[in-house]
Amino acid sequence: MKNKVSFFNFSIYKILSKDQQPIDQARIRLLYYGFFIVAVANLGLLISVYFQRQTLLTITAALLFVSVLFLFKYLTFKPHWRQISHALLIIGTLININNLFVALQKVDVITVQVMLLIILFSYYMLGQTWGLIYSLVNIIPVMIFLLISYNTGYFISLRPEYIDQGTILISLFANFILIVYIHSHFYGAFLSNIRELNENIEKQHELNRELEVTIVKAEKSSRVKSEFLATMSHEIRTPLNAIVGMSNLMLMSDPRRDQKENLDVLKLSANNLMSIVNDVLDFNKIESGKVTFEKIKFNLVELIENVCGTERGKAESKGLKFSLKYDPRLEDRMLVGDPVRLAQILFNLVSNAIKFTKNGTIWVRASFTEIADDCVTVSFVVKDTGIGIDQSDLESIFEPFTQESITTTRQYGGMGMGLAIVKRLLELQSVHMNVASSVGKGSEFSFSMDFPVAAPVIEVLNGNGQQAESMGHLKMLIAEDNPVNVLLMKKLLSRWHIKPVIADNGEHVIQIAKDGDFDIILMDLQMPVMNGFDAAMEIRKFEDAKKASTPIIALTATSLNDIKDQVLSAGMNDYVSKPFKPEDLLEKIQSLVATVS
Repeated sequence: MKNKVSFFNFSIYKILSKDQQPIDQARIRLLYYGFFIVAVANLGLLISVYFQRQTLLTITAALLFVSVLFLFKYLTFKPHWRQISHALLIIGTLININNLFVALQKVDVITVQVMLLIILFSYYMLGQTWGLIYSLVNIIPVMIFLLISYNTGYFISLRPEYIDQGTILISLFANFILIVYIHSHFYGAFLSNIRELNENIEKQHELNRELEVTIVKAEKSSRVKSEFLATMSHEIRTPLNAIVGMSNLMLMSDPRRDQKENLDVLKLSANNLMSIVNDVLDFNKIESGKVTFEKIKFNLVELIENVCGTERGKAESKGLKFSLKYDPRLEDRMLVGDPVRLAQILFNLVSNAIKFTKNGTIWVRASFTEIADDCVTVSFVVKDTGIGIDQSDLESIFEPFTQESITTTRQYGGMGMGLAIVKRLLELQSVHMNVASSVGKGSEFSFSMDFPVAAPVIEVLNGNGQQAESMGHLKMLIAEDNPVNVLLMKKLLSRWHIKPVIADNGEHVIQIAKDGDFDIILMDLQMPVMNGFDAAMEIRKFEDAKKASTPIIALTATSLNDIKDQVLSAGMNDYVSKPFKPEDLLEKIQSLVATVS
């Protein structure tokens, strides 16, 4: 019950509540109204046997009457129907045995009716197990009494009492009423339960139908969202690809020192913008744990310098000192991992440190421990002298779209996604983030990652090198509809002495690939008329086995992390995400061409 009931309560409505099962409510009602019937019948019996001067029966009836009143009061104060039912059944069983062996010393119609009443009541109130127990406890003594009476005759020194016809009629009438009432009451309760069950089944069917509609809508919404993210990713990354690509081309053209500095800033800014785009477009995939991590060669020092390049300028513009230190032994080591995701992590940590620091210093550290000839452990630390974080908020800062407080959000701005992305990217790689912070003194974020060590990448981007000259014999087909990207690819490939054939949509690619003889195809995925996926699948169906097996590298500006599976399912060999590093593309071209040849 929800509400406390007064001891002086006599109302049934105060002991019933919605928390109770319908069948339990029916049991409480049966006890409540059944007590009235038993009390009235028992009072009539008490008066009858008293005036007949039947002492034992009078005492028995009086005790039963007092017990009924007590249990009724207990029911209206604390409706523990199970305990009350046990008490009534025990009292009824004792009365039955007393009448059988002491008071009446015979089996008569009253004894049989009381047995039937006890059996019926026990099954309805307490279930099958207790019903069987109370049935046996009442039937077995009767059977024993009948066997004794049949064989030797039952005899005790106490004289049996006599019940007149009027008392018998009162007992029979009361028992009949109780039996009929119990059957009627529970029959009505069962019918009510069946009706409610049918109604609930109908409601469940309706809910299931609504759920199916909701699921369909959710799946459609998810597809629309995925398509939107893919489109947004493509539209944003395409111009960024041009910016980064042109920056790389100009950096390869031996620029003056001042020009190189400007180009470095342009390239770093574009890379940082790409990290922000990745944060927004990839968040859902990161949250669901569906991120796939690349294993490609990269230079850690170059990555750290790129991340900290523009961030140093932000720090210094705020009057902050920026300290970057890394183990010099890292400069000549090529590691294997996912440089894009690592850059995201470091960029978010450094950007946060600068954002929440008004004065003082930003420290970025990278040290390594060589654990084997082909593997190292690198420890990263980003420390600041900023506002710090209260100990009670250390967990909440890693929740998406959350900052330490509303005041912090208003004062410092931001989407509150940075640390959430950092933590999830690290967790997906089984890396733990350590945080030490003190309000008003600053924060320190640190983590350690293991990286396989790769052989250094051979420089291939000089205009006259042997590696570049060895690419001149390649016949390359490029499927690309964006004029800027076409110009970019032509300028880049000219550095490697490659003169590509250009197709501006999927159908043209298929036709040119069928008529020509190419060593490799670079396939943009989003093109008019026919996309790159369909074009690749059509090429794999060529009758000419050599043309059908031409290596295909997908060029994609899509951020969706399941793009690799889609590319491979379409029959393509590999993919490069725009904007890409020239050396990454060259390495994949050389690898695929060497495999085919």
